[in-house]
Amino acid sequence: MSSSLSQSDSNSYEKRKTTDSASGKGHGPTKIRIYSHSALLYWWPVWVVGYIMAALTYYQGEELKIGQGMTHIHASSNLGLIFFVVLFLVILVTNYSVRGLSSGIVILGLVLTFVLLLYFDVWESVFGWFLSHKIYLNVGAYLWISTVMFAMWVIVVFGLDRFSYWEIDPGQLTRDSLMGSGSKSYTTQGMTLEKHQDDLFRHWLLGLGSGDLQVMTSGASREQIDIPNVLFVGHKIVAMQRLIAEVPEE
Repeated sequence: MSSSLSQSDSNSYEKRKTTDSASGKGHGPTKIRIYSHSALLYWWPVWVVGYIMAALTYYQGEELKIGQGMTHIHASSNLGLIFFVVLFLVILVTNYSVRGLSSGIVILGLVLTFVLLLYFDVWESVFGWFLSHKIYLNVGAYLWISTVMFAMWVIVVFGLDRFSYWEIDPGQLTRDSLMGSGSKSYTTQGMTLEKHQDDLFRHWLLGLGSGDLQVMTSGASREQIDIPNVLFVGHKIVAMQRLIAEVPEE
């Protein structure tokens, strides 16, 4: 009798295990959080290049006396020019969305032209008078700009941007806030997801695989929810689709 019961329990367990495996239960997290970041997420090249230029200026530059103190300045103005171009391009990319492959090719062509003119030393002959006013920055300028930018980047990306978030469970999408400003929930039945990663520079070069997420709710009052600047949006949307497909347990 006991042997028969054990066999029955074993068969029941295997059946539940097979059913759970087929439905996707037990694989992956049971809930995920989606953070929408500000445009400052893409400003990391400014402080990275700034620290590199500070190191090059300190170790390869000349020590000069200016006023009452000593400072290091690099003999080449290319360092200051490169830092200025990086800063300008980051400002442009984060404020103007460049979508589509054709637009990306045009901008890459402009950057390549600039680099070639700089490499073959014909930049001054092309823009002689304008570039006669060279850019020289000392170590202090690079360090101050980079350190302030790095501090702001860390505070915003890992702090302020996480005060509000989207949390998805099987059958439910909820917008919540750590500051207690209220929450709103949506049912995931009939919900559709769209991933947008068509901005070559903002999403791939600066965002390292980030993207914009668009959620369309179902029901009588359909609502479009835009969640911009989501890190690793490809992995997040796969997990969201799995949780949306699951039926919540009673």
